[in-house]
Amino acid sequence: MRILGIDPGIATVGFGLVDSEKSKLSLVNCGVITTPANASLSSRLDRIYDDLTELIKAFSPDVAACEALFFNTNITTGISVAHGRGVLLLACRKAGVPVLEYTPLQVKQSVVGYGRAEKRQVIYMVRRLLNMKTPPKPDDAADALAIAICHARSATSLLTKNGGDNPCSTT
Repeated sequence: MRILGIDPGIATVGFGLVDSEKSKLSLVNCGVITTPANASLSSRLDRIYDDLTELIKAFSPDVAACEALFFNTNITTGISVAHGRGVLLLACRKAGVPVLEYTPLQVKQSVVGYGRAEKRQVIYMVRRLLNMKTPPKPDDAADALAIAICHARSATSLLTKNGGDNPCSTT
């Protein structure tokens, strides 16, 4: 199964592609989609949509995993990220790629084993799990790989193997 992990944003969208065969994970590609800070919101959203559509065409993922939104203190930033996230979900939908959502807590728990892990711990484990010589950069790409790994582990859980109703359930 080829998994596209997505770390949503408006200025920077992280993406990570991972192949998962049983319990073996392998890195396919990772990086970021960036948009110019001085561009209009609609222009930025258009670029995110087009770039993700091209990534999907180039790598043919079976499924996408996206970080669920949560708001801290800056609601304005959260709204912009929500716009970007909506475009990302639409691009996957139009391409026929199902999308599953995971909270940051679920991702950290799955990758590190502790839901309150620090970013450096997540990056370290992503590097180890994917046998990378150096940590993935930038952080948005590392986060996207962590989201893809989270889905790989969820999709191969005992619940799934024992005939759960939804093979991509996060509950």
